[in-house]
Amino acid sequence: MSASAARCLIATSEPPRWSPWRRLDLEHRFTAESLRETLDGGQAFRWRWLEEVQAWRGIFAEHAVELHLATSTAAGPLEYRAVTEPTAAHSALRQYLGMARELQGHLARLPLSSDPVLATAVASCPGLILLRQPFAETLLEFILSSTKQIPQIRQCCENLATRFGTPLAPGIHALPTWERLAATSEHELRACALGFRAAYVHETALYLAAHPGWLHHVETAPYAEAKTALCELPGVGEKVADCALLFGAGRLEAFPVDVWILRTLAEHYGLHGWRPAQLAHFGRVHFGPFAGLAQQYLFAAARRLLPRP
Repeated sequence: MSASAARCLIATSEPPRWSPWRRLDLEHRFTAESLRETLDGGQAFRWRWLEEVQAWRGIFAEHAVELHLATSTAAGPLEYRAVTEPTAAHSALRQYLGMARELQGHLARLPLSSDPVLATAVASCPGLILLRQPFAETLLEFILSSTKQIPQIRQCCENLATRFGTPLAPGIHALPTWERLAATSEHELRACALGFRAAYVHETALYLAAHPGWLHHVETAPYAEAKTALCELPGVGEKVADCALLFGAGRLEAFPVDVWILRTLAEHYGLHGWRPAQLAHFGRVHFGPFAGLAQQYLFAAARRLLPRP
């Protein structure tokens, strides 16, 4: 082994250097369950529980952080530490978890008094919020989600980050940007175990490279216009578009329909045989402007209470 290769091996084997733990001033109380459901319940795919430190490690944008409950009580505030600059990480986390400051007001706008199914779902996971993730990353992650379960999506993201993403610390990489992916061949993407999704990622990356500013326009466009635009991308159907808009662009009226929501609306709302587009429309009408928040509580309850499909 050459001296330069040896130095590289030593450098990459060093553990990440984490900042001291600091309180995250959100004035919100998560339970262990609602924190788990928020970070690892299908909204994002770059969080994992580390038993050895009793914390969640997550990567978003250029930030790598760890989060845990600050107290051992049933519900409490959060503490964080970062391998990136702590002050910048603090600001980014406040935005990423920003719904925590508005949750009670949003819940008050849902039809809890007239919908016992939703009321039960909300009561079963107190403190669950929607994340506000970087839009470009969210779109990439949900293109990768097609016909895959959460652990598989997480591994696809990790494969892409490790091979093409910017290093943030030893062993920790950001997801690659769409610009980086546009310079990557479909063959290289397939080597990351993306399967048929490699073609979708490759074609979308080339489209975005040819249309500068398109993603920003879609992120800020009215919901219906943004959804129509996203559905023109390879591999993006109505569910993927709604997920990207809900979790990445803060479009709280978006109502993604997956198998869990389909079953919930059939079993508890009597909507047997309805198509996903019809169910999404029902969700937006019945639950109102915060339909996406209702969807996440129903989704979380279904995964805990219903048999796996």
